[in-house]
Amino acid sequence: MSLQNRYEFVLYFDVINGNPNGDPDAGNLPRIDPETGRGLVSDVCLKRKVRNYVELVKEGSEDSDYHRIYVTEGAVLNKKHQEAYDALGVKSEKSTAPKPITEWLCQHFYDVRTFGAVMSTEINGGTVRGPVQFCFAESVDPIVPQEISITRMAVTNERDLAKERTMGRKSIVPYALYRAEGFVSAPQAQRTGFSEEDLQLLWNALINMFDHDRSAARGRMAAQKLFAFRHDCKLGNAPAHKLFSLVAAERVNPAEPPRGFADYRVTAAPAPAGVTMLELI
Repeated sequence: MSLQNRYEFVLYFDVINGNPNGDPDAGNLPRIDPETGRGLVSDVCLKRKVRNYVELVKEGSEDSDYHRIYVTEGAVLNKKHQEAYDALGVKSEKSTAPKPITEWLCQHFYDVRTFGAVMSTEINGGTVRGPVQFCFAESVDPIVPQEISITRMAVTNERDLAKERTMGRKSIVPYALYRAEGFVSAPQAQRTGFSEEDLQLLWNALINMFDHDRSAARGRMAAQKLFAFRHDCKLGNAPAHKLFSLVAAERVNPAEPPRGFADYRVTAAPAPAGVTMLELI
């Protein structure tokens, strides 16, 4: 069923003794706003986790062919475009992508019909603007990244056996609560084929994606709160920025550094007429 309502959403997630999103330009330290000291997690990072969750959940299912992931590690994108041309019996062209080709890619790749994609490569798949968009997540309070020294007992080569233990560094945030905001456009969803079922899969991904993305670097991460604003129509009944302002998180005891989600209080004011607030977790 095609999407009939506009949505916005607010996701609160936290990290304990981990690095939620390293910055390669800063020695993989946690991303940070240098002016405010607040931590950042990129939209690309969050979309990657959604992709990974969908790929995991739909692997081997009856509808797995319609929930494939376009942007995967080591993917050769031209091969995926050529697959669409072969399936439809159309000759590939560099200049333009026939509309059925782009529609085929939207139909078979969940992340294309969800987030969109620029597929105008040598084998042209067209360009899709996705209905679902994320903003950068930002920590509620400034973060204090720490570098922890670690040691390695094993060596790579026999000639290094006599050496002392090698030292390394690990970057962590002791604790931080992050807030991410996002948008779901019903008109764009109808253009890409993003459906109500796809939306439910997105909610499930936002709720559960951290449970399947564990690593030593990321510490303990968890989705803590997810609010969605459902409009009564496709174009919306209230400005997104006013809806976002209805949800806030504040420290229970500002005098002490937060070390858990219980140190915050998340509140949500009533939504205006024509908008329903859904508390999904």
